[in-house]
Amino acid sequence: MKIVFATSEAVPFAKTGGLAEVCGPLPVALSRLGHELTVIMPGYRCVRYSGQPIEPLGISFVVPIGTKVMAGRLSASHMPGSAVRVVFVEQDQYFDRDNLYTEGGKDYPDNCERFVFFSRAVLEVIRLLDLWPEIVHCHDWQTGLVPAYLALEYHTLPRYRQIATLFTIHNMSYQGRFWHWDMILTGLDWKHFNWRELEFYGDLSLLKAGIVYADAVSTVSPQYALDIQTPEYGYGMEGVLRHRRDCLFGILNGIDTEVWNPTTDRFLPAHYDETNWAAGKAICKAELQRELGLPQLPDVPLVGKVGRMIEQKGSDLLAKLIADWAPRTNIQWAILGTGVPEIEAEFRRLAAAFPDKVAVRIDFCEALAHRIIAGADMFVMPSRFEPCGLNQMYSMRYGTIPVVRATGGLKDTVVDASPENISAGRATGFVFEEPTLEALAAALQRACQAFRDKDLWRNLALTGMKQDWSWERRAQEYVRLYQEIRNRRQGV
Repeated sequence: MKIVFATSEAVPFAKTGGLAEVCGPLPVALSRLGHELTVIMPGYRCVRYSGQPIEPLGISFVVPIGTKVMAGRLSASHMPGSAVRVVFVEQDQYFDRDNLYTEGGKDYPDNCERFVFFSRAVLEVIRLLDLWPEIVHCHDWQTGLVPAYLALEYHTLPRYRQIATLFTIHNMSYQGRFWHWDMILTGLDWKHFNWRELEFYGDLSLLKAGIVYADAVSTVSPQYALDIQTPEYGYGMEGVLRHRRDCLFGILNGIDTEVWNPTTDRFLPAHYDETNWAAGKAICKAELQRELGLPQLPDVPLVGKVGRMIEQKGSDLLAKLIADWAPRTNIQWAILGTGVPEIEAEFRRLAAAFPDKVAVRIDFCEALAHRIIAGADMFVMPSRFEPCGLNQMYSMRYGTIPVVRATGGLKDTVVDASPENISAGRATGFVFEEPTLEALAAALQRACQAFRDKDLWRNLALTGMKQDWSWERRAQEYVRLYQEIRNRRQGV
């Protein structure tokens, strides 16, 4: 099949979060299955400094934006080590900026206009480069207008009429919501500004455009596809998602098994696999303790946490638990991340008050993230919601036991160490239901008790290490979905 990815970011060219971690490796995995992939994304300033070769294509174009016409140009590269072509939509007024979406912690005021331009540009690139894919796979609100334009403006053009669209929601909390007068920028008739189409509580929603007009909608885990149909996680769009439930699918994200591989990881002091897990982990743990200034005590549980320090991730719950446990338990904590200033400050306070038990780095360091995941005994993710999550998969691959809340992809990937699951050899971690301090504490108490049973702990670790989180497996699931929506579009 010929497939186009429309995305606002992809590694190694531009990244703010998990979206980029999907739109980089997934096209490569699809290409390796024999499909022809093109990724279209904005030509941000950071693209020029990505370290990848960028080639100007000498192609310019214009698209209407409200009452004006804006010009753009195209350049291209490839995903490293693959046949996947990456086409950049360059428009300096929109994309030659320090950041992708925000400045000083606030959204750029013209974000709607920027991604109206990008969405129209995607459809022009298809024509200008003679791509004519069977599938355009759109990602998040920044590309939500692509299915809308195909359905409302390009449907009369024969070659466009055959293109099917898949719209993937990576996080429902980012909705591309703008004031209603931005509808003028889209160039679409005001009759489409209604509660069934583009209007969302009086505003324009580009996320809703993608949900309504795409041939199918997907999310990044099966559980999250169910979660977002409820008021708790649907952010007001649960009704339209339930309306489209027959076309709503959940496919787990994968991980880059070359980058995240304990047998070759360049950031680790020792390499290991299932055959020498205990010895390799022991070295990684001791070196992590030394690096963080913690006492090198092999029999003391070391709990790791890497990620944003925000309420969504349950970081506030974790800080409260550490404050309660640190004075009276013999447990060590290795915390890495940045986030809300108040939560950062609380973790700093804990590290200062308990330097032999709590190590905190307010930063993001890729190398240290790898060493925490390899060196910790367990990895905690008390998220209030988590569309997919990657760190729990990284942890299992490294033989580190995850302790997670039963939400989204965390529920789909971690098998609780209940007596039944332990007996069946399925258990990989510890799962708790409610996003409360009491539930988190109970799960960590279970984990710490299991840590003292070396045979049980080893079995949990090795079961996790045997799981297949590769993008190749996920790519096969996407191919089946692509084929289904293509056949439906073409009336097969």
